[in-house]
Amino acid sequence: VQITAEQLLREAKERQLEVVPPPPRQKITDPEELAEYRLRKRKEFEDNLRKNRMLITNWIKYAQWEDNEEELERARSIYERALDVSHRNITLWLKYAEMEMRRRQVQHARNIWDS
Repeated sequence: VQITAEQLLREAKERQLEVVPPPPRQKITDPEELAEYRLRKRKEFEDNLRKNRMLITNWIKYAQWEDNEEELERARSIYERALDVSHRNITLWLKYAEMEMRRRQVQHARNIWDS
C-alpha cells in the first residue's frame, strides 16, 4: 500500500482539527516540582517564540504567564524583548503599561507611556 503526500497532508490536517481535552489541573506543593514546572513552561514559551518570532500573541501570553507567577522582572524582560521585535504594536504597549499599573508601578507605567 502506497500513501501519497496529499493523503499524508489531509490526515495531518484532520488531526489538527481534532479536539484534544486539556490536561488535568495540577496542584503543586513541592518547591522542587514547582521549579521544574516553571522551567518546563518557560521552555515551551521560548520554543514558541523561536518558531514564530513575529506572532505578538505568543509574547503577550508569555509575559502574562510570568506576571501571574509573580515574576515581574521576567515579565518586563519579555515585554522589552517583544518591543525589540515589534515596537509599533499598540496592543503590546498597552498590555505592558496595564501590567505595570496593575502592579501599582506608576513610574514604570509612565516611562512606558513616554517611550
